[in-house]
Amino acid sequence: MANRKTYPKEFKEQAVRLLQKNGNKSQVARELGVTSGMLARWEQQAMQDGEKAFPGKGKPQDEELYQLKKEVSRLKEENEILKKGNGYLHQAPSVRYLFIHQHRGQFSLLALLRTMQVSKSGYYTWRKQKECEKTKENKQLLKEIHKIHQASKQTYGSPRIHAHLKANGFKYGEKRIARLMRLNGIKPKWKKKFKITTDSRHSLPVANNKLNQDFKVTVPNQKWTADITYVWTKEGWLYLAVVLDLFSRRIVGWSMQANLSRKLVIGALQMATQTRHPPDGLLHHSDRGSQYASQDYQQLLDRAGMVCSMSRKGNCYDNAPTESFFATLKRELIHHRRYQSRIEAKEDIFQYIEVWYNRKRRHSSLGYLSPEEYEKVNQSLKIAA
Repeated sequence: MANRKTYPKEFKEQAVRLLQKNGNKSQVARELGVTSGMLARWEQQAMQDGEKAFPGKGKPQDEELYQLKKEVSRLKEENEILKKGNGYLHQAPSVRYLFIHQHRGQFSLLALLRTMQVSKSGYYTWRKQKECEKTKENKQLLKEIHKIHQASKQTYGSPRIHAHLKANGFKYGEKRIARLMRLNGIKPKWKKKFKITTDSRHSLPVANNKLNQDFKVTVPNQKWTADITYVWTKEGWLYLAVVLDLFSRRIVGWSMQANLSRKLVIGALQMATQTRHPPDGLLHHSDRGSQYASQDYQQLLDRAGMVCSMSRKGNCYDNAPTESFFATLKRELIHHRRYQSRIEAKEDIFQYIEVWYNRKRRHSSLGYLSPEEYEKVNQSLKIAA
């Protein structure tokens, strides 16, 4: 009579791993030269005993002691499972499957299946269905991410995309969105450096820094900041002046022209006063450039009842919110364009400010609302109060 063939512990462990990876029991058994029944027993033992599986044979009393310890360990594990999952025992199988799935890393699968009184085949069928559902859900989510990313002109990262989805009723975690973006190579545009346009080499009077980097405001039209930047076109430079309301970060006034004359900044301020009608006492902050220090501009501030404040010399942080807007404009739009004319640049910048930035772009400092949404929400709260 031929001796029964035995297999070492390492062989059994690797056979079980191959089975779990391949999933086809008959094929794995055939490739390893063992029976399907033998392979099934090894898998069951591995699921039940984990690292303690396949101990080998010793003395009868050692085997008896091993079996006793094994039984005690099994009872302890089932008791711990019952402490956590007693409320699930009378729930539908799908609920119990979910409990098993959530606790697989803490307990052995066989103990979970036994304690929750469900079959292994039922659990694997449920898990396969869930994986298919998640794959389908991820495909749909990825479509939404692409749509939002393109609508933002490829400027949104995962925090803003998450905020946009949440605002539209989707309940996905930011980590999941970030993972899908990373796996699919969806990234926001990177920031590039830009130059400062301030020319404070003049003999005109300058105001004290009354703002003093206090950018907190409680109502609209309380504090405005102003600044200038420039954009290159094939026709030459296009200069942009803006006025920003610190309450909502909204661009309330803007002006564009081919030179750096004081008419540029006056145009932006006139637009702001005509559209916002600010009360007396509004604090207007700018750098100490000659355009803002000019007599014409200062007279316009006086007639509007505004208090003038100017940055300290060479300190860009004194006007950080406006500098931040220009950085965003350059990063999200300007550095990705090659303008053939000033007219083309004007049209593009107009659309960015009035269609995108003021009305749609979500700001982290505003709880991921756009400036227009933020003002409407706060106006509604004010009326309700």
